[in-house]
Amino acid sequence: MIVIRQVDPTQAEVADLIHQLDEYQESMYPPESNHLDSVDELSKTNVNFLAAYVDSVICGIGAVKVLNDYGEIKRLYVPGNYRGKGIAKEIVKELENCLVKRSIFTARLETGIHQHEAIDLYKKLGYFEIAPFGDYTEDPLSVFMEKKIGG
Repeated sequence: MIVIRQVDPTQAEVADLIHQLDEYQESMYPPESNHLDSVDELSKTNVNFLAAYVDSVICGIGAVKVLNDYGEIKRLYVPGNYRGKGIAKEIVKELENCLVKRSIFTARLETGIHQHEAIDLYKKLGYFEIAPFGDYTEDPLSVFMEKKIGG
């Protein structure tokens, strides 16, 4: 059974997954195409940071940052040995629930073109491609997506 709860991104086990995600992203994309929010940024009050656990072992993380009239999904990561078990899907659903509780009904995200599993997951969950949003600019290595939720 997957248990998802809000956590402090500075916790050691959480920070370890953030570090793994940084290394993963940095191995695929140049610095200017990596949009990696810091732990300080992820600790702000406009962010819900969640972790997934199976048998009390952390097996995934994800955050949603409230920005004006939308939320941006950030830092979604499931280590390789836990992939294919529906964990990322459950994290995304719970992140969307966090937005609806804050009366935010649009979820957006940026991901990389090489992350085919992530793009496929988002499409299966109802996300569609959009133009860059917020402070993002056009980047051939980025895919921008959006979904209307709740409401």
